[in-house]
Amino acid sequence: MRYLPNSDADRAAMLRATGHRSIDELFAQVPKELRLRSPLNLPGPLSEPEILEFFRQAASASTRDYVSLVGAGAYSHFHPVVIDTLLARGEFLTSYTPYQPEISQGNLQAMFEFQTLIAQLTGMEVANSSLYDGSTATNEAVLMALRLTRRNRLVWARTLHPEYRQVVETYVRHQGVELAEVPYTDSGRVSIDALASALNPETAAVVVQSPNFFGTIEQTQEIAEAAHRHGAMLIVSVAEPLSLGIVKPPLDADIVCGEAQSFGVPVAFGGPYVGFLATREKFIRQMPGRLVGQAYDTEGRRGFVLTLATREQHIRREKATSNICTSQSLFALNATIYLCLLGKKGLKMLAEHNLAKAHYAARQLRSVTGVATPFTGPHFNEFVVKAPGDVEDLLDSLREEKIIGGLHLGRFYPELKNHLLVCVTETVSKAALDRMAEVYRQFRAGAKPSRRDIELQAAPAGHDR
Repeated sequence: MRYLPNSDADRAAMLRATGHRSIDELFAQVPKELRLRSPLNLPGPLSEPEILEFFRQAASASTRDYVSLVGAGAYSHFHPVVIDTLLARGEFLTSYTPYQPEISQGNLQAMFEFQTLIAQLTGMEVANSSLYDGSTATNEAVLMALRLTRRNRLVWARTLHPEYRQVVETYVRHQGVELAEVPYTDSGRVSIDALASALNPETAAVVVQSPNFFGTIEQTQEIAEAAHRHGAMLIVSVAEPLSLGIVKPPLDADIVCGEAQSFGVPVAFGGPYVGFLATREKFIRQMPGRLVGQAYDTEGRRGFVLTLATREQHIRREKATSNICTSQSLFALNATIYLCLLGKKGLKMLAEHNLAKAHYAARQLRSVTGVATPFTGPHFNEFVVKAPGDVEDLLDSLREEKIIGGLHLGRFYPELKNHLLVCVTETVSKAALDRMAEVYRQFRAGAKPSRRDIELQAAPAGHDR
């Protein structure tokens, strides 16, 4: 966005046009406690060389030399360069809503292929052409279930991503929707018994995440049976869809939604990402966003059109299903290219690679005295670690060795203070995992490790470098 400076005369003219005598009068409706009463604490103006030097220093602080073990909904996976080459093509990079299908066949086909791939991965009958991100896709699924069941109660697992829960709470806050939370067990999974007790005839849907926020695979079949006995729908949110390369998709769910960032979209400081939503064909009229369909002309030639568009700008507001976002077409194309590059076998191999590395890391950490992985349920590429001391001090020690050690779960779960959520993907080498375990070991012993000591202890026998 361009910066448009306004002189004092410009401001005075605008105030006259709006009928206000001052800036304070213009913003009188803003509560006083929310107004800025002093200048922002910003540095003075910098010359161009100074600005370049500032960014050079900032870049050095986030160098690729760091190993990231942070997941929690944003995953560091390898990003093939061919994706950027294709995305940079003008017909994709600068495209807009394909209102005229006769000149938008490339974009429409890309959306159609994305829908097809998501439907295949989730085991659902139909998928839309993407949504804003995983959190709003989960919210869209909740609103969809409320419309379909005409009920006003929601039951969700405490293992659902905390920020996804916050987004849903924001949207249903003034809609008279009752929210009930189900705890987790020692397995790191939602308690099936507590879930059964929480359900009643007013429950519209049960919402779980699998793999859940702790990385544990939920028992979606048992959860579906419990929900369906009370006429409620099951929504399964998937924040790490790479798991679908080896984990059986939640076929018993009514709606599967989530985040497709893992499919070749860089972490990029939190976005933009790409959400998805898939469901059964009988629910298609209540799907949010847009649906691209395949058709044939009078000469039998295949073409693609917008089959369903349910946003406010397309239909009457009272009939609309959403106005959050109709699609993230560019990043849906990103995910489509990524999945096509890998193929079925490649996706499975990559998922197995993530699984093997995560389990290797967990074994290495459990070998350190005072370290535990408290949850017993099966996990994919994330798991919870109980730190052998103060977790913030441990994270500092790891950062000194250029390892970003994970997410402190105490931020969202007070009962898990000094527990870390650790994620291991294909981008983390075995040597880095051995180095991480050695930092834990020396942290536990109370010694401040040097990088030389860590490298020597992590190296194979007979290899001194």
